[in-house]
Amino acid sequence: MKLILESNNMKDYLQNTSVIDFNNDNVKQLAEKLKEGTKSKLELSKKVYEYVRDNISHSFDINGSVVTCKASEVLQEKQGICFAKAHLLAALLRYLDIPTGFCYQKLILDDEIEPYLILHGLNAVYIEELKRWIRIDSRGNKKGVNAQFSVKDEKLAFPVRSELGEMDIPIIFVKPDDNVIKALNSCDTIGELFHTLPKELAK
Repeated sequence: MKLILESNNMKDYLQNTSVIDFNNDNVKQLAEKLKEGTKSKLELSKKVYEYVRDNISHSFDINGSVVTCKASEVLQEKQGICFAKAHLLAALLRYLDIPTGFCYQKLILDDEIEPYLILHGLNAVYIEELKRWIRIDSRGNKKGVNAQFSVKDEKLAFPVRSELGEMDIPIIFVKPDDNVIKALNSCDTIGELFHTLPKELAK
């Protein structure tokens, strides 16, 4: 699948925003710590990705007690669902001057109990050494999920099953989708969020 940029201005993918708030002191401190000892932006991108994937829990996996949205909230609480983890990953990478955008898939929530399509959030990052974008999924690995940082074949959390109506959305967005932000900000509990997950992009 060919990825499509929402903006041709690379600076748009480096923006600090109210959600991707990399000017937060804790976000900056973590980014600087992860930068230590790295010799290239490729190496740094992989290190940051693996930190978010492995050290920030997916809220559904741990029956989390809070709903996070802003990057700084995700870092403070050490948890978030796929969208929220993507916000933190983008904040860390953007602070480190690595262009990062937002990508989405439409996946079946639960084949047996909740067999309908919802959005799943991940990131795309620009690899300067390769002069191209790759998609990375920091959802968090568990049994049956093995996402990796790969510059060759994508190794995302979930393979798209087009025969079931699942699909990749090829656009690399500059900002998180409004429907995603609305869902995260309108729910007080993870249980409520589970039944309010966005099904369509606002864009």
